[in-house]
Amino acid sequence: MKEVVSITLGRSARDYEFTTTLLGETVHVRRIGTDGNVSRVKSLIQEYDGKVDAIGLGGIVPTFHVGSARYTHNEAQSIANMAQQTPAADGVLLKGTLERWAVAQAVKQEPGRFNYRRVLVFSGIERYPLAQALSTYNIDLRFADPKIHFGLPVTLPSLSWLERYAKWAMPRLIDKPYYRIHPIGRDMPTDQRLESDCKWADVLAGDFAFIRRYAPHNLKGLTIFTDDPSREEIDDLKQRGVHTLITMTPPISDERPFVPADILEAMVLAVTGRSSLDEASVMQVISEAQWSPTIQRLTDEAEIDKFAFVIHPLSTRFIYNHPKLRIFRFFPQRLVEWVAAYMPPLYISRIRGIKSEGTGKEIEGILLTLGGTPRELMRRPESFTYRRLIRASRMAERMGAKLMGLGAFTSVVGDAGITVAQKSDIGITSGNSLTTAATLEAAKQAVKLMGGRVDRGTAVVIGATGSIGAVCTRLLAQAVGDVICIAPRPERLLALKQRIEAETPGAKVTVATNADDYVGRADLIVTTTTALNTKIVDIEKLKPGAVVCDVARPPDITEEEAAKRPDVLVIESGEILLPGNVDFGFDIGLPPGTAYACLAETALLTLDGKFDDYTLGRNIDMNKAKEMYRLAQKHGLKLAGLRSFDRYVTPEMIAEKRRLADERRRALGIPLENGDEQIPTEMEMHVS
Repeated sequence: MKEVVSITLGRSARDYEFTTTLLGETVHVRRIGTDGNVSRVKSLIQEYDGKVDAIGLGGIVPTFHVGSARYTHNEAQSIANMAQQTPAADGVLLKGTLERWAVAQAVKQEPGRFNYRRVLVFSGIERYPLAQALSTYNIDLRFADPKIHFGLPVTLPSLSWLERYAKWAMPRLIDKPYYRIHPIGRDMPTDQRLESDCKWADVLAGDFAFIRRYAPHNLKGLTIFTDDPSREEIDDLKQRGVHTLITMTPPISDERPFVPADILEAMVLAVTGRSSLDEASVMQVISEAQWSPTIQRLTDEAEIDKFAFVIHPLSTRFIYNHPKLRIFRFFPQRLVEWVAAYMPPLYISRIRGIKSEGTGKEIEGILLTLGGTPRELMRRPESFTYRRLIRASRMAERMGAKLMGLGAFTSVVGDAGITVAQKSDIGITSGNSLTTAATLEAAKQAVKLMGGRVDRGTAVVIGATGSIGAVCTRLLAQAVGDVICIAPRPERLLALKQRIEAETPGAKVTVATNADDYVGRADLIVTTTTALNTKIVDIEKLKPGAVVCDVARPPDITEEEAAKRPDVLVIESGEILLPGNVDFGFDIGLPPGTAYACLAETALLTLDGKFDDYTLGRNIDMNKAKEMYRLAQKHGLKLAGLRSFDRYVTPEMIAEKRRLADERRRALGIPLENGDEQIPTEMEMHVS
């Protein structure tokens, strides 16, 4: 039987021994901790030198390999030099190979395991091979080395920064006690210096000694990538809410589930009779012993459901909002706009904290973006946008999303999502059902605020034959009765008129290709076009006190145009207040917790577990718009306050507009209206 002893600067309270088999040989292993006492470590190495088959140097790395540089720590090297007869193993070679192998195997078992995750590596200097392996995936990577080594208030954002840091830091650390690099010794209270970084992360990676020392108590939902936690420590991680534990090796014995790399390397030296190992022999042993990582789910909670949502810049200035594209603000705008259109989909952020008020279910979102502005997307073939959206859907699927929503122009281009849905393996929705419901509710509230009544007024829908415009018109015909449909193609207008008259007998439906002759009599104008550089509404022709609900993106009416008629209320389409403590991780241009209705529909479907294709094509099912209203009530989605050009509509603003509207009516000889309805306290959209 082969004898292996591991002598470590770590805690003596973790000492253990076990007997196991490796490559047909029986091996007895004993671990001896010294509670950080360097002199005792050296004394024990001398005591066992020549009396065992191999010695493991636990928690000690004499030479650090970072990039192409090597840094030797003097105290650790003096410990490694103590053994003169028995081969000693620090585990560095085996650890580096196992770490890379563990990452590859973890991804093979669970594709997308690390993609687009936030990964905090406690010590990149000590775990450089692990950092290299993780960096090959699309992750947001941070290294905590400066905070741990020097108490600096920064982390490192990439491997290149880690390598620069190592060139500066290691000459200052190699002569210092080893505990300046690695947490060793007796039990110590949790150090709080990495608490905010751990809250930021999805994955914590590093030696378990770092996790024991620096990880906060609350680890709910996190993945831990480490080496040798004991059964008691694994139970503790479970109690602290860790979702997944990934260790570099399989359980070695019944007595001890996982052991550090120095013990594994010492076991290999013992059974092979070699005095040292090279990379080829290490890989041979890993293959013969069939070592692979262990992935354990520590929580009974189901994997949180995820959705993805695709946006795109509405103009060139929005392109610079993405951190990776800020440098392009120094280039000519037209060139940037043209080049950005050809970029692949980009990950922006994770949306967290959406929680149903009705069921308590919590979900996550993934925000993606295309690079094309509406102008660039419209001047290219539909297939240009389709290809990018299909690629985005595959990217979303790799990241764990079950449903993807199409935002802004991506929801109306071509066949409005049908082609994308046919070539995607996850559900697709344009979000236009809830957009319709929210638009009509916002419009109704706005008309009431301005002193009018929806049920006895006149509504004009510009873009009436589009996907949103058509269902808005059909629902308005049920609520208003007098609806004027404006669109450029007469044949579609006639088909819409016949459909409305069949659905709602008695409704008065007028169709026209130009709005100028009709907007002056409307109490409500809903504009849903996708036209660019075209004047859709002549605001000077609107009647006093009229309401314009501008659904178009980019907007059909600018703030400068609206200023010409301060007696008219121009509002944006109804935005939705999502339930829970919502964090978008990115500024989407709306107040906290507030989302555009198309994004909210994607979240709402995910809350309700509906992952099939939903709102697609030009013909929105009116029943789906009504279902969205009912699901919004079930899960606690609410219409946010009315907004006009990115500002909330206030009672003072309404009072002033109504005063100006009355003055204009008097000047024009129009009888004053006597409406005094107040804004409803919750959504009351017509859904019968």
